[in-house]
Amino acid sequence: MTAVLLIEDDDRIRLSLTLALEDEGYTAYGAATAEDGLAEQRRVAADTVLVDLMLPGMDGYECIRQLRRDDDVPIVVISARDDTHDIVAALEAGADDYLIKPVAVKELAARLRALRRRTRAASTPALRVLTFGDLELRPEAGEVRRHGTEVPVTRTEFRLLCELADHAGQVLSREQLLDRVWGYEIGDERLVDVHVGRLRQKIEEVPGKPRHLVTVRGLGYKLQP
Repeated sequence: MTAVLLIEDDDRIRLSLTLALEDEGYTAYGAATAEDGLAEQRRVAADTVLVDLMLPGMDGYECIRQLRRDDDVPIVVISARDDTHDIVAALEAGADDYLIKPVAVKELAARLRALRRRTRAASTPALRVLTFGDLELRPEAGEVRRHGTEVPVTRTEFRLLCELADHAGQVLSREQLLDRVWGYEIGDERLVDVHVGRLRQKIEEVPGKPRHLVTVRGLGYKLQP
């Protein structure tokens, strides 16, 4: 049975979500602070961690960073903050996904299932090497190299880059990328934009003038062959 840890300081939300997740077939644990959540994760090793950003004491961003230092567990932010800056900051800290409160339990369960499918798929990549000028993808090793030097990317960034590389020269819309990379039929398209922006910071010589990962205005993104 899949275990989920919810780090949320609002007692009502924490209780209602843990009970609802148990109704969906999950084993759910709760913690009211980041410190308690980190200790609980060391104890139970949940398969997925849900984190609120506005926590007493250590905030959600630092909680995510500490979780990510110790573990490759999928992390989903659940927050009332819907500003793009907050989404970017959470993803930069190491979160895999971001949901805005109030959260529908059915949507949350669907996101968790998609996240688990992505995690399983990432563990069995195809044996191939994809080259784009000074950029090289090694799916079998989960590596991205630029000028021969490994570029640190997150699991989601890597899947996004591989999806674009598999369709080199072809424009993929934000909706297509949400479906193929995140497994969502409907979702916040800012997830795609944020990850594309982060990838450009890592793989482009001049991120503001990308040569590899380019925008096709009004249509989406493509990776130049």
